Amino acid sequence: MKGVFVTGTDTGVGKTRVALELMAAASTRFARVVGFKPIASGARQTAQGLRNDDALALWSASTVEVDYAEVNPYVFEAAIAPHLAAARAGVSIELTHIADVYDTIARRADYVVVEGAGGWLVPLSASTDMADVAATLHLPVVLVVAMRLGCLNHALLSVEAIAQRRQRFAGWIANCIEPDMPLLQHNIDTLKARIDAPLLGVLPHTASADNAELPRALTLP
Repeated sequence: MKGVFVTGTDTGVGKTRVALELMAAASTRFARVVGFKPIASGARQTAQGLRNDDALALWSASTVEVDYAEVNPYVFEAAIAPHLAAARAGVSIELTHIADVYDTIARRADYVVVEGAGGWLVPLSASTDMADVAATLHLPVVLVVAMRLGCLNHALLSVEAIAQRRQRFAGWIANCIEPDMPLLQHNIDTLKARIDAPLLGVLPHTASADNAELPRALTLP
């Protein structure tokens, strides 16, 4: 079984878009591809229970039949930091539970794309953070960089933090979330010169949430 852990320089940087693109790329090489969103804050009540839109997108894109609870074991209604959402819900986020659910779906898949919540070091409890999830699952890390003012500092700090946790860094993806970022290519070139890992792709700006209209733009790590 192969897979990646997708993290970002912040929240709202396009991790789900990248995760879906990576799943599409993986589907050209592997028959059984699953998306996994271990923790999601910001959900709506449905007849089936709480549902998070990002997790639903990963669930829909999976080519293996899995339950929603397997794709998204921890889901919270409030769109706040996971440790705060968990405390409000009276829930403890357990890394062992995440690992158990991951192992269950991984046994039925050839490739699993795991999407983190928020950025690399977003807290999950008083003593754990999102980086611990990547370490627990033993997956290489892909960093999503939102191309906007401030991205250079955010990206380089994230890369340094990933290295400090001794996680294997598979590469980074430039997500052009702004339609007209000044000196876009210069910023990408600056990061290419400073990040000792491959640029796996540049996703163009799009006003649509539908990735189906975009060409497959990413290299699978």
